[in-house]
Amino acid sequence: MAEHFLDGSVTQPFWDNSVTPRLEVESGDTVVFDCPEPCGQVTPDWSHDDLAKIDFSPIHALVGSVYVKGAKPGDTLQVEVLKLEHKGWGWSGHLQGFGLLAEDFDFAYIHHWKLEGDTCHFGVNDITLPFEPFCGTMGVGPKEPGRLDTIPPRFNGGNMDIRDLGPGSTVWFPVFVDGALFACGDCHSRQGDGELCGTGVESPMTVTLRLSTRNDMPVKEVQFQTISPLSRLDTKGYHATTAHGPDMFENAKNATRYMIDWIVANHGLSRSQAYILCSEAVDLKISEIVDAPNWIVSAYMPLSTFMI
Repeated sequence: MAEHFLDGSVTQPFWDNSVTPRLEVESGDTVVFDCPEPCGQVTPDWSHDDLAKIDFSPIHALVGSVYVKGAKPGDTLQVEVLKLEHKGWGWSGHLQGFGLLAEDFDFAYIHHWKLEGDTCHFGVNDITLPFEPFCGTMGVGPKEPGRLDTIPPRFNGGNMDIRDLGPGSTVWFPVFVDGALFACGDCHSRQGDGELCGTGVESPMTVTLRLSTRNDMPVKEVQFQTISPLSRLDTKGYHATTAHGPDMFENAKNATRYMIDWIVANHGLSRSQAYILCSEAVDLKISEIVDAPNWIVSAYMPLSTFMI
């Protein structure tokens, strides 16, 4: 099987099943994607004011599309995640009108990370997190015609932000158009389940994937298998906050608010720093969804986050 390289000089910030593919490969070939910074514009020098003026038109800066020969509607595209390599830096942030707690954090704030080897340096209180990378956005050409933005996830995959799709995982996408028209990007150096502030550790990366056509396992939406343990942070136990009520989304907000309160009170971070750290380390879990009228959402913070 051949290996191909696809540079990030031209990006695809949309889904469109009529797009002209940039690369054609045989089923089973490997493609190395040179993925730029996910928003196609942020640099390590950006300030809070720069983030406040971010341009949404180049988001997400996906690399593709790739035409996989032999793939046809009704088939499944199998994507094996082989390797992701960072380029030394990443960023996280919150901005107006975006993120789980948009009403609480109605201003722009950017936080820069230094990436070294398998470590993400937060830069405050010696906090570090393991480098556990994945593509926040992967997908195939959609079934519906027209140009679709990349912000919401869709039947074709897209901006799923599933942190467990790192190296060693295999992902299966339903194929809707000839050749599948696969694209990827929006690389994160790490993230908790929920991507609470709206960003992971957004990073440019080199991504190596193997693309294969399957006609023996139809899927209606994305499925995947991943490795264990799910995170190298799972070593020292957890502090968890909970929230209850009939609205699962409000419960998720409140559990996150309580976690931010706990971090600020116990670990000396500002509220914006705590919100960013929650987005990259906290896992939201549905703890109970059967005892009407109220459900429980829990937010789990790995205690290893604060243990040097």
